[in-house]
Amino acid sequence: MHKGLGRPSVVIAGLQKVDCAGILYVHFPRSFPCYTDLLRPKPLPRVCAVSYLNTVPLVWGLLHGEQRDRYDVSFAIPSECADRLADGRADIGIVPVVEVARLGLNVIPGAGIACNGPVRSILLVSKVPFGEIRTLAADTSSRTSVQLARVILAHRFDAEPLLIPHPPRLAEMMSAADAALIIGDAALAVDIASLPWRWLDLGDEWKRMTGLPMVFAVWGARRELPEAAYSAADFVDSVRFGMSDLDTIVAAEHVRRGMTAELVREYLTRNVVFPLGDNEQMGMRRFLTLASELSAGAPALKAAI
Repeated sequence: MHKGLGRPSVVIAGLQKVDCAGILYVHFPRSFPCYTDLLRPKPLPRVCAVSYLNTVPLVWGLLHGEQRDRYDVSFAIPSECADRLADGRADIGIVPVVEVARLGLNVIPGAGIACNGPVRSILLVSKVPFGEIRTLAADTSSRTSVQLARVILAHRFDAEPLLIPHPPRLAEMMSAADAALIIGDAALAVDIASLPWRWLDLGDEWKRMTGLPMVFAVWGARRELPEAAYSAADFVDSVRFGMSDLDTIVAAEHVRRGMTAELVREYLTRNVVFPLGDNEQMGMRRFLTLASELSAGAPALKAAI
């Protein structure tokens, strides 16, 4: 019993103060959630997706399918997606495979970006024989692609060039170095049939070298994100929905990206592999082993790759 305003009162379970005159006073501890907080919906998991063409089918369901109200999707280049996961601006992202261990991510299985032969969107273009490359102008927006170039040059051609970061403008890159690494939509825009220089498709070179698929990126989640906040099935179903609606994707993306419809369709159906099974896992492990055996790389790119 307590004295309050001259009347006795009772405190119940530390929450309610009942005045004997019939007036009810409610006291909440500071840690007790506000009623309006309980009504406010929980924020959606923040998903960072790559802005390249090869990611469009992966996120089609997240944007247009049954999964569209379950995630907050934004877009960036691959290295930026990794950075957003690192600093907490994103909860889930499609990230270069070389970043998964460094960031301590939980891999969301079943879907990603891979190839099982020519990929068309990762080109190594050179003015000199590949074994004589001493400087390589590299588009560093994909850290996996940079490491793949280093692995192939080292193991196939016994070359370890100095890596020079450069925007993806091929003519300027070729003026700045012996060779250029150009990736993503910028590589798809290159008319390889008319190139005056020698070139390699690094997906094809990897397949020739190892006999395995090459995995470039996977879905990864921050370990702080509860597993109950997302479903691996959502990401598999999202790309299945995308590939089932490929006509819509081709019609929209070839105009938006300034590519022919034929190129977009062939790239998404013949060059890129989205389901990640046992063979893709074997290829990914092989690549990570070879990449880890290389030296850290040129000082100019240590922070970038």
